[in-house]
Formats: sequence, structure tokens, C-alpha cells
Amino acid sequence: MLLELQQTLAEKDALIAEQSAQIHDLLVQYNAKLAREFAKKSEKLPGAGEVFNEAEAELGTEQVDTLDAQDKALLTELPTLDKSLEQPKRKPLPVELPREEVVVDIDEADKYCDCCQGALHQMGQSCSETLEFVPAHIKVIKTIRPKYACRQCEQQGVKVAIKTAPMPATPIPKSMATPSLLSHIITCKYQFGLPLYRQETLFSDIGVMLNRKTMSSWMIRCADLLEPLYQRLKVSLLAQDIIHADETPLKVLKADKPTSYMWLYCCGDDAPKGNTNIVLYDYHNSRAGQCAVDFLAGFSGYLQVDGYQAYAQTDATLVACLAHIRRKFIEAKGNNKKTGKADVALNLIGKLYGIEQQIKGKSADDKYAIRQQKSKIIIDELHQWLLQHQDKIPPKMALGKAIIYALNQFEKFRRYLDDGRLSIDNNRAERAIKPFVIGRKAWLFSNTPHGARASAILYSLIETAKANDLVVHEYIANCLQGLADNPSDVESLLPWNIKQR
Repeated sequence: MLLELQQTLAEKDALIAEQSAQIHDLLVQYNAKLAREFAKKSEKLPGAGEVFNEAEAELGTEQVDTLDAQDKALLTELPTLDKSLEQPKRKPLPVELPREEVVVDIDEADKYCDCCQGALHQMGQSCSETLEFVPAHIKVIKTIRPKYACRQCEQQGVKVAIKTAPMPATPIPKSMATPSLLSHIITCKYQFGLPLYRQETLFSDIGVMLNRKTMSSWMIRCADLLEPLYQRLKVSLLAQDIIHADETPLKVLKADKPTSYMWLYCCGDDAPKGNTNIVLYDYHNSRAGQCAVDFLAGFSGYLQVDGYQAYAQTDATLVACLAHIRRKFIEAKGNNKKTGKADVALNLIGKLYGIEQQIKGKSADDKYAIRQQKSKIIIDELHQWLLQHQDKIPPKMALGKAIIYALNQFEKFRRYLDDGRLSIDNNRAERAIKPFVIGRKAWLFSNTPHGARASAILYSLIETAKANDLVVHEYIANCLQGLADNPSDVESLLPWNIKQR
């Protein structure tokens, strides 16, 4: 009887423990949802370029009593940067802008001294500059081609030869659109997120009737014209040693599957530093790994990605992203103000980012040496902490899921120690795909797969131009006219060659 009672109590205790864990997990999910909707969205941690106050000093020692001694020891101060705060200062207006001088003088009657009534002389002047906006205007280019004929042949000959200059090459033959107009429509939609129906309204306001269907057709034809340049950029991208990749969903109305995906591949840096900077989008009506396999055919270098398993099907050496590992622990922490076990992992991750901030701008060899000296120790500590808590935290809890995810990605993540050219995270791709995500909120969907493919090409050229510090409108216009003049001359239109034209 006693044994049955003890067994019943044990079962109830187990049930209560399971229910408590479920309640805790639901509370964590609820807090995480509140944080996603209302809390600060930035994932930047103290130590990654900002002043850090000790966690215990910020929150009080009574809030870390739930941590064991080893975890408390890991909550040490993060590296900080010695940054002096500078007062914001207005930059001078560009000297190349046209200037109109407006003299604001006192009346002639006031140019006499109030004391002795003597005439005043000009001792100097004060100047200030303001910006005036002149609305864009459109002009019509009327192309006149004189025709010539022989009078003698007209009077005596059987045939009359008429000579006239050939029509100048245009991106879209027999269209009224010039490269400048096409580039304007492209940049408005794909760089600034202005859908074609809004552009239709803007054009009508200045007396030009441009149908959105016509502009949509122009976009597709421009993408077809620019595709050889896109393919040439792809060859250069696959020749790099390091590529970053990501993907994001896209709704295409007339596609076979309800959800399509825009895949992104990039190299270099989004802040031009003299190296090869390429950003390419690739549309597919699928998220299957074969999409990445087909695009990256022949590439066997480093591929920095998130935890999506499809990339493992490629021949590349995968390097995982610490930002995604960090995000899991931030979600596990939610909006809980108390210091807990998630803060231990976040503290160690913050140290790694602090080191990366300190070595920013150094050579690859210097980065490798410093990472081996400083980062490797912290990574080993983080790995040991994850292993120690793997069995202590229920896997269904948010923190348990974060630990499992981190351990699954850890060997791929720590590969960034092996080469100073590698990044600690995949934020290069995250930043590169963000313009597409922002633009998608404005135009919502693509109508056809052909249109989505055109969008991928146009987004690629715009983001690549931005990454190479080019004026996007001028670059797109130059590419359109250059390929219209000579479709085989792609090399001169590459971003790093266009300045030589």
C-alpha cells in the first residue's frame, strides 16, 4: 500500500514538473512575442562597440542568485572601445552643386551711422547656405534623320537610292523610352521601393501618361538585355574564395507553388574597400537545396550561411553564423530583466563581438593571429558551457532549443578561426538581402515567374552598384546604353571597370 502511494506521488510530482516546464516554456514564448513586437529590435550586444556596465552592477546581485558559481564567473566585463563622443556637426554642402547667390542688404537709408550720421562702409559679409529642391522635369528628344536622294536618278534612273543615317541604338527598339527614363523607373521601384502604379500617378502629375503595364513590360525587357552582365558577374562571384548566402520568401501569383524564394549570394563588403563586391539574387519557385547546388556549381570555397541544411548539399565548406546563434539566446531571454543562464552565453558571445570590433580594418593575417590568441579561448569556454548545460535544460524550453541549435552549428561556426578573411557571422548577406525585403513590403508580390526573374536581375545590378560606390541611376543607364550599342561588350560594364569608360 505504501509503495503504491509513493508511486502515485512520484507520478504526480513528475506530472507537476512537466506542467511547470510547459508553463515556463509558454511564458518564455509569450515574453519573446512581446519582445519581438514592442521591445528594442537591435540585437547589438554590449561590448560590440559601446560602453558596457557589469551585468551584476546593472541588475543587482540578488538577481543572479539563481546562477551557479561557474556561471557567475563567466559573467565578466566585456571588452570596450575607447571612443570619444563627438558633437554632431553639419557637413558642408557639395561644391559641385549649382549655386545661386541672393544678397540680402539693408536699405540705403540705413547705411548711415546712428551716432554721427557718417556714411557706413562694408567691412565684410556673413554667408549661409540652404538647399532648394527643383522638381524633376521631363523633356522630349526629337530625333531628326535627314533623307538624301539623287536628282539625276529621280529624273532618269529606274531606282532611286535614298540615304539616311541609321537609327541610334536604344535599349528597347521602337520604344519611346530612353536609357535615362528606364533607369529612373528601375531605380524608383527596385532601389527606393516605389511600385509602378505609384510611378504611373507621378508621371501623370507632370502630364505624361505612362501605363503601368507598359512600364512592367519595359522592366522585363531591360532585365533580358542586362542578363549577359548578370551572368558575367556570376562568373566573377564563383571565382571568389568566400561567398555569403541567404534566402527569403516571395509571393508570385502565377507560379506553380504558393511560396517562391529569392536566393541571395554575395561577396566582398557592402562598404567599398577596393575589393570585389558582388550581390546577386536568384529566383526559384522552391527552397530545395538543389537551387543552391545549381547556382554554386563548381564553387568549393567557404560559404557563410545560417543553419538551413540545404546548403550542406553544395560542395562548399560551410561556415555558420554567430548572429543566428545569438538570436536564439536573445529569444530565450525574452524581455526578462533578471540575469539568467541565457545571459552567460550572451556575455561570451558579446566578448567575441568585442574582439571583432577591435580588429576591424586589420589585415587577414592580423585577424587570424588575434583570433587565435583571444577568441579561441572564449569559444572553448562557450563550447564547454553548452556541453555542460545540454542535459540540464529541457530541450523543449527556449533556452534548451538555443543550446541544441548552437551545438549543432558550433563546429561550422568555429571555422572562422581558421582564416582571417572569414567573418564571425553572415550579416553581410543579411544586410544585402534587406533592400529586397523592404521593397517587398511596398510592391507585395510578383505577377509571373518571368517578372520575378527580371526583378532578381535588376535588384542584383542595383545592389552591386551600391556595394561598389557607384551612382546607381547613372550606372544602370550606362549599362542599358552600352549593351544596346554593343551586346558583346560586357567586360567594360563591370562595376570595377565602368569608371574607366
